[in-house]
Amino acid sequence: MEKINGGNREPSYKMARIIFLSVTAALGGFLFGFDSGVINGTVDALQQSFGSDAVGTGFNVASMLLGCAVGAFFAGNLADKFGRKPVLLLTATVFIISAWGSGISDSSAQFVLFRVLGGLAVGAASVLTPAYISEIAPPAIRGRLATLQQMMIVLGLFAAFLSNYIIANTAGSAMEELWMGFSAWRWMFWMEIIPASLFFAGLIFIPESPRYLVAAGKEEKANSVLSSLAHNFDFSDKVSEIKATLRMDRKPGLSDLISNATGKLHPIVWVGIGLAVLQQFTGINVVFYYGATLWQAAGFTEGDALMVNVISGLVNVGFTVVAILLIDRIGRKPLLLIGSLGQAAMLAVLAVLFATAPVGESGNLEFAGNSGIYALIAANAYIAFFAVSWGPVMWVMLGEMFPNQIRGAALAVCGLMQWGANFLITMRFPVFLANLGLGISYGIYAAFGLIAYLFVKKLVNETKGRSLEDMTNE
Repeated sequence: MEKINGGNREPSYKMARIIFLSVTAALGGFLFGFDSGVINGTVDALQQSFGSDAVGTGFNVASMLLGCAVGAFFAGNLADKFGRKPVLLLTATVFIISAWGSGISDSSAQFVLFRVLGGLAVGAASVLTPAYISEIAPPAIRGRLATLQQMMIVLGLFAAFLSNYIIANTAGSAMEELWMGFSAWRWMFWMEIIPASLFFAGLIFIPESPRYLVAAGKEEKANSVLSSLAHNFDFSDKVSEIKATLRMDRKPGLSDLISNATGKLHPIVWVGIGLAVLQQFTGINVVFYYGATLWQAAGFTEGDALMVNVISGLVNVGFTVVAILLIDRIGRKPLLLIGSLGQAAMLAVLAVLFATAPVGESGNLEFAGNSGIYALIAANAYIAFFAVSWGPVMWVMLGEMFPNQIRGAALAVCGLMQWGANFLITMRFPVFLANLGLGISYGIYAAFGLIAYLFVKKLVNETKGRSLEDMTNE
């Protein structure tokens, strides 16, 4: 059996197996996307069913994000203590329970409870999936494999948009009865049970992360898992290299985020927090959570607004494929820079179009001439810039930028901040819409696009082609 010698020899990897493991783990991303997108077509129906006002509606939509923040924070620590695989299996189980419970809810309180439960699963999947993929992927293609997380997220979003559209059209509207006497909006949530069950079944067949196994003192098992990813190769030197980046007197934990030299949070953790928060402050989830409501406010019918969501979902998927093709060629940082400026420009166009459109007697905007078409083009161009940059690259960076000893804990903190920012933006949008209007709201998000550009330009380092062990001395 060949053996890695000082990193000078590269094994011949079993790509089919590595792709299978990565896709299986990335199904968590699909559920992340589906669970996030399914609410889009149910907002008005939930408001009617539960009799909620603008603030109550905002909380119904945003409640999942509270669970996401908690799930992201604790998942990283639980995965460091018990392993990536057991926590992922628990996550899949919670997805199933949440999807069922959201559909049977008869009150806002009951609905919020199950959505928060689903949020725990989404938050856990958001940090564990990129971490697991990064920890089993060869450095040369790690970016592309980790980007599967975002591909699955956008496929999940698209599946939710398409499912909502078909169900609403079949029933007549989200409020109408569909099958077995239940309203269409309930079936929109129940559709998630199918992919959640597939996720659980697939996880049974994946091994534990080799880097977790080294941290747990199971070095022979780690070598076995790494060897199963390549043809006839002994990874004992790689196991030793991983071990050298860890403190073997104890498992990794939150205390490792504090530098022994300065007594403060490691600078790399602040960079991760910045990436996580800025991804949200450019307003992407306002489009995904409130897309149908937004376009109806701009004068579109419910059916047309849901169709726009489907088109936007396709754009998101298509440009995520572009990101997969580019991320290991041109790197992470250039994509983030391009995306920041592109998003800012398109949001500025939308801000102007929304701010200058007159309000009709119905209270909706009335675009003159081709302004409505221009708004659609700008909105989808904005999604395209996000899909090729901040959508996948932020998660890739978080999965690979941290040293082994602090990866789980750093992901926990960054995940908490990312979902906290998501909650803040999502909860405030109905208030912005009612008090500031679409124009000013989108102008604020455009400004954050410029801030994101300056942040990446000054503080973010490239990680393309580097092994995870190379990150230890950052």
